[in-house]
Amino acid sequence: MDRVANIKLAVFPLSLFPLADLIIKALENNLGPDPASALTHGLGEWALIFLLLSLAISPARRLTGIGKLIRFRRMLGLFALFYAVLHLLAYLAFMLSWEWLTLLEDLYKRSYIIVGAFSLSILVALGVTSTKKMMKRLGKQWLQLHRLVYVAAVLAVIHFLWLVKSDYTEPVIYGALLAILLLLRARVFSFGRKR
Repeated sequence: MDRVANIKLAVFPLSLFPLADLIIKALENNLGPDPASALTHGLGEWALIFLLLSLAISPARRLTGIGKLIRFRRMLGLFALFYAVLHLLAYLAFMLSWEWLTLLEDLYKRSYIIVGAFSLSILVALGVTSTKKMMKRLGKQWLQLHRLVYVAAVLAVIHFLWLVKSDYTEPVIYGALLAILLLLRARVFSFGRKR
């Protein structure tokens, strides 16, 4: 087993730590006055963090010259999807009590939920097509499809920004980080390099 595989074995349980932390806080009744909202928000924020980490892999690889970093991108992206799905499930279970009609009403009335749903839909499509078999099957279309990850990230930041009601600090920070990653990507393309 090579060094990268060993590191991936360490990164995997570390990526589950935020979930374990939230579960422990929930069991200890330590999520604040509105635990349902705190849990749902926490899962969504970690989805965004993992999404940004996956997008940071390519720039980090170019800046450091460590080509093997690319082997972490898919795993981090799948963890973004994992936390995004948990975010949705927590919203359905704890905020809506599985009231599907309320969900349909929210999709109609609340623009931040529509944006979040589009972002999650893109992540699901990317997750389903992230295998080597799907890469071969889709060929050049695979790369075009997976460039939608940037759209998903923009929508996720907008979802977060529209969700908060007073303190915009966190979504603005994530938006700034995403803007830096997008600028790095644009700079790479200006020199005719691939993603």
